[in-house]
Amino acid sequence: MKRCVIIGGGEINNVSAIKAVLSEKDFYIFCDSGLYHSEKLGISPDLIVGDFDSHQKPQTDIETIVLPREKDDTDTVFAVKEAIKRGFTDFLLLGVCGGRLDHTLGNVSILLMLHKHGFDGKIVDDFSEMEIAGKEPKYIDDSYSYFSLLSIDGICRGVNEKNAKFPLSNAEITSEYQYGISNEPLPGKIAEVNVEEGRGLLIKIRK
Repeated sequence: MKRCVIIGGGEINNVSAIKAVLSEKDFYIFCDSGLYHSEKLGISPDLIVGDFDSHQKPQTDIETIVLPREKDDTDTVFAVKEAIKRGFTDFLLLGVCGGRLDHTLGNVSILLMLHKHGFDGKIVDDFSEMEIAGKEPKYIDDSYSYFSLLSIDGICRGVNEKNAKFPLSNAEITSEYQYGISNEPLPGKIAEVNVEEGRGLLIKIRK
């Protein structure tokens, strides 16, 4: 199954970094003003969704789903749910950070929804890559300057971070005390992170 790439209207300035994670095999869903990124990323939509409050509805033969402006789901959440209906299980979200903090936090929560369903989900922005860390180990090589693990789903217990400047073993990180910020993979090593109980947001900062 192809990976589904969903492009929102958030900031994309580091175009080369974003283009580097794309594949010609991806299925692209553009959400409303995410269409502004189409030309500079050099990709065309396979599906367009939106209420078109921030971009004019395009006149195109590409499949387009027009949404009401008053609704529970944001355009991005709708796009993810629509892709799940179509059988996708691997997701990359772009242009979903920056600008309005409420939209950014809501989009980060999409990663929790995907993880709950057992799907792969990642957000990539101009500086970093984000994904959910649970029991299965996540790896960070030394092409990343830093990585952070934040508790965003209650309490993270049994936190382990190996091959890192600040190793952790069976640690606990709460939502009230986010001390797992700005760790570093050891030079020449691949850091490993997992959470035995709960879920954390792993943020990897590119060099």
